[in-house]
Amino acid sequence: MYHTQKFGISPIEHVKEDLEELSKYYPKNLKRIFLVNGDAFALQAKKLLAISDLIHEYFPEVECITCYASITNIKPKSDEDLKKLRQKGFNELYIGLETAYDPALDQMRKGYTQKDEYEQLERIQNAGMDYNALLMLGVAGRGNYKDNAEATVDLLNTFKPKIVGPLTTSIQKPAPLYDMKLNGEFVEATEREMILEELILLENLEMDDDCFFFGSHPYNLIRFSNTFKNRDKMVEDLMNQVAKIDEMRPGILDTVLPRGNL
Repeated sequence: MYHTQKFGISPIEHVKEDLEELSKYYPKNLKRIFLVNGDAFALQAKKLLAISDLIHEYFPEVECITCYASITNIKPKSDEDLKKLRQKGFNELYIGLETAYDPALDQMRKGYTQKDEYEQLERIQNAGMDYNALLMLGVAGRGNYKDNAEATVDLLNTFKPKIVGPLTTSIQKPAPLYDMKLNGEFVEATEREMILEELILLENLEMDDDCFFFGSHPYNLIRFSNTFKNRDKMVEDLMNQVAKIDEMRPGILDTVLPRGNL
């Protein structure tokens, strides 16, 4: 989504200006801050540590500094870097894993493999960091939902996230996947397959009761969220919605519904 944008790093002075402005509207006892404007964990550890020092200067009671992160930008940071970042408050990173199914990761050109996911999640776990897992339902294409979901379940059961966030794959121009769809290289998963994939996640993830399942993204056909303490209710609600859709719109779940641009 950033292919038309030139990558750039905000000067530390801009971060300080943002914090000065923020301090006018929020109390000093603010506990949590999210670093915005893209994947902030792409910054070198030295820059992230400098930002954390500024944050604590303006908001001394901040306990959690969080941001988007990826397997590729965790990898170059040393174990010592990760431990220092955790000591400074970096935690609960939002990681776009998408899937742990190697064929899908390869097709997406994510730049890492399932093996890399296991290695880097273990490293942040050893540093004492929690993380939130962002997933893409349907990313493996038609007929592959079961393999896709099961590979992801195995990963998340090994390294348990605080939040599981399944989103729905949507193909938009001018993404290369759009051309692959047109020439038959990629066949989109049906709505039913994506629901079944989500069901496999719900039924097989071995999460703590307070782990939050966020299934309410606008692109998800059936939207619901709850903690895993209420897993049975989520499964029941999902199946009830499927039954209603099948009754009111027979066959619609066996198609692919269009989704607009965010």
